Amino acid sequence: MTTEIVGWTSSLVLLLTILTQIAKQWRERSARGVSSWLFFGQIAASIGFTIYSWLVHNWVFVVTNALMLVSAIVGAVMTARFRKQGPKPAAA
Repeated sequence: MTTEIVGWTSSLVLLLTILTQIAKQWRERSARGVSSWLFFGQIAASIGFTIYSWLVHNWVFVVTNALMLVSAIVGAVMTARFRKQGPKPAAA
């Protein structure tokens, strides 16, 4: 049971970290300082780790990596959209 608690707690911390970055981008409506490769790399790694975790029947990692995959896709779409819109005008 303790092993599961450590796994799920770590999963939550990791997810909150990336979701905080995505929320910051959303609030600022900007992709400034965010590498597109961050999300593409995360997408590739999350697909691989989700498949691997499923094959070894590690449900903590299946869920974590599947949610990281979703967050990476959201982050990549937001980054592309904000870059397409161009820089946000400076506040007066």
